[in-house]
Amino acid sequence: MESTYTDVKTALLALAQPERALLVARFFKTAPGQYGEGDQFLGLSMPQQRRIVEQYQNLSLNDTEKLVRDPIHECRMTGLLIWVYQTRKATSTQQASILERYLSNRRYINNWDLVDVSCYHILGQYVVKGDRSILYDLAGEDYLWSQRIAIVSTFALIRLGQFADTFAIAEMLLSHKHDLIHKAIGWMLREVGKRSAEALEEFLHDHVPKMPRTTLRYAIERFEPVHRRYYLDLSK
Repeated sequence: MESTYTDVKTALLALAQPERALLVARFFKTAPGQYGEGDQFLGLSMPQQRRIVEQYQNLSLNDTEKLVRDPIHECRMTGLLIWVYQTRKATSTQQASILERYLSNRRYINNWDLVDVSCYHILGQYVVKGDRSILYDLAGEDYLWSQRIAIVSTFALIRLGQFADTFAIAEMLLSHKHDLIHKAIGWMLREVGKRSAEALEEFLHDHVPKMPRTTLRYAIERFEPVHRRYYLDLSK
């Protein structure tokens, strides 16, 4: 018998750890006014969720979408991880269908962990093949999670040694007010630096004066202490 959304949710609920859920909820900033306000948690670990994904990896597109829309965080995470798994094995047509659902449901991809485990696999598979305009469309939205999806999805390009879109989207978002965007930009710049220190330093020399301090610290994390101090002093 084909598995359903209800089967997966039942399996997740059976693993709930209420005490751990309280700690996780605080970690993901769910209090009033915080970025994860009102989110619900079961307290599951990522290994537990990945085991559920392995068990239900062939879940239908519609049932996986129901998971992604669920009010419980771990249900959304599990649904996204199923799409990641399916994208890796899918035909181009199937990948396009998953991406369409992914993007149409991005208001449910509403915390940094949900974005970071999924976007560069699902959207990344698409942009490496050509059209990258969606990255700029997302970066231009007045929505924190779309903007984070845009910059983190460039990781798929960075891994191929292609940095131009990372730099362009970083420039678009450098004046962003949210710390989660500052961190994401810095993370992607650091990934560029792992592959080309020269490319990263060229970007830094052009942008350090207007870079948020958090972004800069993330970007230069792997530099030698003296080298780090040089860029930190430039930003003062």
